[in-house]
Amino acid sequence: MDKWLLILLDGYIVWMITFFLLSFFLSSKRVFRMLLLLIFIYVIALGAKQLGLDLSARILDYSLEYLPLMFVVILAPDIRKSFESAFVIDNKRDVATMGSTETKQHIVEAVSYLSSQNIGALITIEKHSSLDQYAERAIMMNSQVSKELLVNIFTPLTPLHDGAVIIRGDTIRCAGAYYVLSETNKYDKTMGSRHRAALGISEVSDSLTIVVSEETGTISIVIEGIMLKANDKEKIYEYLNMFMK
Repeated sequence: MDKWLLILLDGYIVWMITFFLLSFFLSSKRVFRMLLLLIFIYVIALGAKQLGLDLSARILDYSLEYLPLMFVVILAPDIRKSFESAFVIDNKRDVATMGSTETKQHIVEAVSYLSSQNIGALITIEKHSSLDQYAERAIMMNSQVSKELLVNIFTPLTPLHDGAVIIRGDTIRCAGAYYVLSETNKYDKTMGSRHRAALGISEVSDSLTIVVSEETGTISIVIEGIMLKANDKEKIYEYLNMFMK
């Protein structure tokens, strides 16, 4: 192989690795703080060696041996989210499959009913970002969207009521899907796992997620890391119309 081609290939690989690492370390405050802590300990260890502080240098060297492994364990959710985010972005469709007016009505009626009965629900509607990676790990359905089916899925004690439903166009792609929970501190720290899951999927895709709280019956719309209250049919329908057009 030509020498210059090898140099270009080598440079490209280094650039890709650097880009990924920078994207990952800057993706969340927690990851960035961990990186700063590791750099700080490394600098202190070098200083201790230069000053002849043998005991301190030895302790810090031992710390540097085990800290990276500890960081990987602590940051496992962040690492997973970074990989999933990259995967979702690469699978954007050129044309989003939007649902019909009838589908919107079925969703609104189902969500309103579930809210009135304080039944928890998590419904994600695709736009451009494909959510196939989540659907493939869930129970595939490929069924027509209907109020009755949505209510049945989220009825307590049924096998699929704890996971999310993913809708593409007029079709329920799957039920029982699970997302990485968001680590954001923008909202109430006592927020439940459904709301954190909704925020999590909104942070890595352009989808819209509807959450119904089983404690209060409150309905929330989550999109692009933002959570909005929508406690009447008109408001839910308005959000769906803006999103599914």
